[in-house]
Amino acid sequence: MFKAIREWLQMEGLVEDDERQFGPDDHRIAVAALLVHLVAIDGEITADERRVLREVLADHYDLTTEDTETLVKLAKERDDEAVDLYGFTSVLKRVLDEDGRKQVIEMMWEMGYADGRISEFEDNTVWRVAELLAVTSRERIEIKKRVEARLENKSS
Repeated sequence: MFKAIREWLQMEGLVEDDERQFGPDDHRIAVAALLVHLVAIDGEITADERRVLREVLADHYDLTTEDTETLVKLAKERDDEAVDLYGFTSVLKRVLDEDGRKQVIEMMWEMGYADGRISEFEDNTVWRVAELLAVTSRERIEIKKRVEARLENKSS
């Protein structure tokens, strides 16, 4: 009943709907939540990590600044509510093909290197997510090396 009332209020423009751009089952929220989780896993969120989070999401999904902020907000909410990573990865495994799942791992490595180094917690999280997404260890390491090389070329 409350959902119906909220939907009616949103249609009338009386309440903002942060999920207008992102439906409740939108896989982009699951990806963003994994990235948000990864950023926070070492206990410190730097300004560089915040910036890279937004850049990675905006570039990968071709989002406006406003949509990116909405996605990050929704992702933080979902990550706060989550009890494990499986809830996110099960959605991604269901809707993404093999290349799409590998792109998620690539985005995670990009996030991990946002502060210049991969912590053991970040490395372990990427490993667990890759396993849940059926990305092999070999593929995960190849993606990591590709991201490292790209970031080295960028800084030169």
